[in-house]
Amino acid sequence: MDFILNKKTVIINRQNERVMTMIKFGTGGWRAEIGKDFQKENITLIAQALAERIIELNENDLPVVIGYDRRFLSDVAARWLAEVLAGNGIKVRVMHRSAPTPLVMHTVMKKGLHYGLEVTASHNPSIYNGIKVIVDEGRDAPVEVTENIEYRCKRIGNIKSMEFKQALADGLIEFIENPFNDFLDDILSILDKDAIRERGPRILFDSMHGSSSYPFNVLFYTTRCTPDQINANKDAYFGGMMPAPTKDTLKLLADQVRDGGYDFGFGVDGDGDRLGVIDSDGEYISANDILVLLYYYLHEYKGWKGPVVRNLATTHLLDRVAHALGEECYEVPVGFKHISAAIDRYDAVLGGESSGGLTVRGHIHGKDSIYAAALFTEMYCKIGKKPGDLIRELRDKYGDSFFVECNMPITPEQKEHIAKIISDSKEKDALTMVPEFSQKPSRVNCIDGIKVYFPDDSFVICRPSGTEPLLRIFAEGRVQGQAEEYIESWKRFI
Repeated sequence: MDFILNKKTVIINRQNERVMTMIKFGTGGWRAEIGKDFQKENITLIAQALAERIIELNENDLPVVIGYDRRFLSDVAARWLAEVLAGNGIKVRVMHRSAPTPLVMHTVMKKGLHYGLEVTASHNPSIYNGIKVIVDEGRDAPVEVTENIEYRCKRIGNIKSMEFKQALADGLIEFIENPFNDFLDDILSILDKDAIRERGPRILFDSMHGSSSYPFNVLFYTTRCTPDQINANKDAYFGGMMPAPTKDTLKLLADQVRDGGYDFGFGVDGDGDRLGVIDSDGEYISANDILVLLYYYLHEYKGWKGPVVRNLATTHLLDRVAHALGEECYEVPVGFKHISAAIDRYDAVLGGESSGGLTVRGHIHGKDSIYAAALFTEMYCKIGKKPGDLIRELRDKYGDSFFVECNMPITPEQKEHIAKIISDSKEKDALTMVPEFSQKPSRVNCIDGIKVYFPDDSFVICRPSGTEPLLRIFAEGRVQGQAEEYIESWKRFI
């Protein structure tokens, strides 16, 4: 590898250098193990590929905004990205502090930019980091953009880079000093602040050592709530836990909400786009239940009429509630870009997924735990019921559901093999590729993994993860034990 000093720009000649890894974007961006594939050459390679795309499409009229979470190497990687973009003559605006992904998406949307980058591996284990690419209107980059970046990564000869301090001096890099103002003001403008102030709930917040502490605290203090916080410190190991707001990872939050007499608790993942809720009894409110509760509230209490969107691996209780309200529930593949596109297409009130991400009509085109938590707080204050009690009322009215998921570790080779089998399948042949169940399937869908539907509105879906080396199996039953039975059938079959 040759390094050539060209005025203020370092040009790294890679023509005789083998690419260290195959850059591959999944449903949530590019993610890789730190020190193995997430290292400087690959990070700068992605930046150079994006820079060449920007220049070729004449999109260098506007700066690229870069944010980063609190993972190990995130802030350094953000600088590496900025140095390469600046080395290609592209202006960059860098967040001056760690930032949740929704903030970067909102900034791209609000400023009318072409691109944004967030250095994060979201909810992945601490050994991972990654890069999310955000495009026009603050959307997750579509497949055609990420595939183009992958293609360019394979063919890059030179990486151009300008030292960070030099780029600052030349005005190619600037810091965004107060990036949260517009984001928080837009959320506050939609909330019923009087209703929240009148009730003034006590809230315990678990930031899971992530990047969402500042916006959460500002929102809760502004609306006269009484917030307390746990796991607020920066910890590259996330306290030894996965930085994902699940029933297992929020056990400490649940105990402290119950024992401390809080009205409810919130937990969010490392980059602030997934939400978990604990009610005053210490009961975990699942992501599926959050979707159902918020859609019902927005439709019936705020008067936001319209359909709802969910992905293939999300509860069908949402469908039953929508149909009872005279609305439609649209099903899309996994990947939030499909949800945000469908919200626009159908003018839907809300869209979300069982992994904890959602957004609403008129907000950003990506997951936002901060706005979701604000709406949830408003709902609690206006309805005046515990979330657990309210979801039980809706289940009694629209039918019970028992949702279970299972993750099976697989090698990258197995993952690729399974994905190919599924992509080669035709829906008419798919019934031959599923196990025998206790009841006969009504249909099979192969648009994203293999989803089996049953006449009683239960289902099971098996698909390779788009972000981790896992095979994911999700199932929902109408009676206790039914979902577990579907999953065991799939495990035996595999």
